[in-house]
Amino acid sequence: MIDADVRAIALTVNGRKRHVAVEPRRLLSDCLRDDLGLTGTNLGCEQGVCGSCTVLVDGESVRSCLMFAVQADGAEIQTVEGLAEGATLHPLQAAFHEHHALQCGFCTPGMLITASELLERNPQPDEAEIRDALSGNLCRCTGYQHIVDAIQAVAGGSHGG
Repeated sequence: MIDADVRAIALTVNGRKRHVAVEPRRLLSDCLRDDLGLTGTNLGCEQGVCGSCTVLVDGESVRSCLMFAVQADGAEIQTVEGLAEGATLHPLQAAFHEHHALQCGFCTPGMLITASELLERNPQPDEAEIRDALSGNLCRCTGYQHIVDAIQAVAGGSHGG
């Protein structure tokens, strides 16, 4: 029996059905990191400003620090861990590496998820569209140009994206 202050939810995370019991006030970010062990979802500002906690919920980017886990009951969630195919990096991950699009790496999971959503919707965005899509993701290290270059490389087809 589940405590009255706990809710049983079912999530499909990175293609895998997961069941977890959470308090109604538990954030999706905390559920992913602490309950499911998916620590690629980083917590930066915890106010929805920095974008480091971005995940896809039913194909839409969401700041997981602003969403309760119970709101995601029944949803399909993709985290940065779900981008790679086993040991094979996703084309965006490979491009970020090749184009030096990360330094400390803290913002990288949110940038990758945001970029993957952009490329799903618009496989060949121009630089302005890329910068607009990334405008909600903050990076304090790279100055963004290498990140834009990496996304453009994938959009241009050099990685089969």
